[in-house]
Amino acid sequence: MTPDFWRGKRVFLTGHTGFKGGWLSLWLQSMGAEVHGYALNPPTETNFFTVADVSKRMASSEIADIRDMEKLRDVMQAARPEIVFHLAAQPLVHYSYDQPVETYEVNVMGVVHVLESVRATPGVKAVVNVTTDKCYENREWQRGYREDDAMGGYDPYSSSKGCSELVSAAYRRSFLESAGIALATARAGNVVGGGDWAKDRLIPDFLRAMDAGITLDIRSPQSTRPWQHVLDPLSGYLRLAESLFIHGEPFAEGWNFGPSDEDARSVSWIIDRLAEIGVDVKWQCNNSGQPYEANYLKLDSSKARAQLNWQAQWPLHTALGKTVEWHQAWKSGNNMKEFSLDQIDQYQNTIKISQG
Repeated sequence: MTPDFWRGKRVFLTGHTGFKGGWLSLWLQSMGAEVHGYALNPPTETNFFTVADVSKRMASSEIADIRDMEKLRDVMQAARPEIVFHLAAQPLVHYSYDQPVETYEVNVMGVVHVLESVRATPGVKAVVNVTTDKCYENREWQRGYREDDAMGGYDPYSSSKGCSELVSAAYRRSFLESAGIALATARAGNVVGGGDWAKDRLIPDFLRAMDAGITLDIRSPQSTRPWQHVLDPLSGYLRLAESLFIHGEPFAEGWNFGPSDEDARSVSWIIDRLAEIGVDVKWQCNNSGQPYEANYLKLDSSKARAQLNWQAQWPLHTALGKTVEWHQAWKSGNNMKEFSLDQIDQYQNTIKISQG
């Protein structure tokens, strides 16, 4: 990742009011990019976008629905982006069981609308469509899923993201390659980090239980996921976008941005580690009436390491520590924009050290 590359770049970012989108917007701003956002209002009353004052230095922040293709096209054309990041999504597995139609509308037709808007916007050179590690057909393999493994998904959320991958591949071959627009998809693991207040996610649920002094209900304590700090995959998205912009078609593929193998850990392991760093919460297993979720999931990111010179920088114990530090700073009334930018600086310094 090259911070100087981003200075003055015009970037269009969908989902900038969400957890990952807010962190990405802040990081792009810190490097001097001209960031234009398009998203619904933040998904929770307390949220990273508001707490970290993300919109303050954005070139524009449009609150609108990704399902409104005409509006999206007009806003994108007005922004005249060179690079597009598509993060807007319905991101929750459990919600997708309750609202499958909305999930497919947002996650499948949403990407269609973004790519149609890209086609109608002169000057776009690179597009990164962010999907998920759950886009793969999960066979409970012990090995990590590779980019050429089959798309699939048991639940509506996972399936919709597999569909998003297929839509991206079709648009790449049918329209974008010939137009000189490089489109890639990015698949990351379960992200953690400060500022996530979503429901039905382990760390936010844990921190809510800690703040309220109540017992935490855990659905599947032995379920294993590839956990990583939010800045790890975001650094991959940025590195990928640079490569797409500079080199084009050779990087217009699917990419995994997961943690190291040892950071694919069980839910119970995460809770034990949080207790070790001084955040002990009582918990109980409660999976009554819960819909199906895969037990084991891991990503193979060797392609990104070999071809993008990317790898996760913060091991899981560091990621959990940074998450708790952020939450405690927020509770203490700190300036969370400055605190978040400082964590971004810490992360970038880690990259510099690792690269010698």
